[in-house]
Amino acid sequence: MESASVLVVGSLNMDLVVPVPRHPKPGETVVGGDLRRFPGGKGANQAVAAARLGARVRMIGRVGADAYGAELKRGLEAEGIATEDVAELDVPTGVALISVGEDGQNAIVVSPGANARLWPDDLSPERFAAAGVVVLQLETPLETVQRAAELGRAAGARVLLNAAPAQPLPEGLLGALGVLVVNEFEAARVAGAREPAGPEEALALARVLARRVPVAVVTLGARGLVWAGAEGAGTLPAFEVRAVDTTAAGDAFVGGLAAALAAGEPLVRALRFGSAAGALAATRPGAQPSLPTAEAVRSLLS
Repeated sequence: MESASVLVVGSLNMDLVVPVPRHPKPGETVVGGDLRRFPGGKGANQAVAAARLGARVRMIGRVGADAYGAELKRGLEAEGIATEDVAELDVPTGVALISVGEDGQNAIVVSPGANARLWPDDLSPERFAAAGVVVLQLETPLETVQRAAELGRAAGARVLLNAAPAQPLPEGLLGALGVLVVNEFEAARVAGAREPAGPEEALALARVLARRVPVAVVTLGARGLVWAGAEGAGTLPAFEVRAVDTTAAGDAFVGGLAAALAAGEPLVRALRFGSAAGALAATRPGAQPSLPTAEAVRSLLS
């Protein structure tokens, strides 16, 4: 794929990760392993994923004027990501508290910190002018996400929203999108429906969502994904890997999908590229440290 421009508007967090034998029930204490620290945040994860997979990436976001914020910005810059629009505020940097079970599944609590102070007025049209794909998530204020989507669409970019964490979305935001990416739970929340019981129901739900957005993608973890849009609908199986930590697998998928779309790949090929990236991310611990390179993804695809 040729290098292409991806603009990510979203969150930057420091991930504090503890391995656990199992996730605690309400009111229960479980003794875990040693604490580890990883750069994260869905926005930053997706930016790093796209950059490692060949895209030219710029990020708009907010961090605190603290050690975590400085570390997160240095990490982006080390990946070649433009950070002129990642401002430092006099508030704490966002933090994610993550427990990872022995099966690789995770539970996450996020303290947004500076991410909650990224406002619509912080976005200017000129920042969107060169973007081929604009990538958004829901870890910053919803009104900011909608403003970014509108600016991206006005600039002629393809706007990709990963609607996580799950919440209802206004029609004005959906109307500005080119691609909506959700997991099963998020798809049900956006559609106002029950969670699909299997791939067939997920595909039906993707078709419902595709009445409101040009392309709807529902990811199913180890069962692959389904998609629907004007070009039709279909399913893609997952790549078989041994999962170690699924923390950033979804972000790797989104970053891979964005990089491929920005490079002009057709939808199904872009979905397969993103799927390979997501599968590889699940084989290593941590968020950004697990994100694969383009070479690794091409190797898996071949």
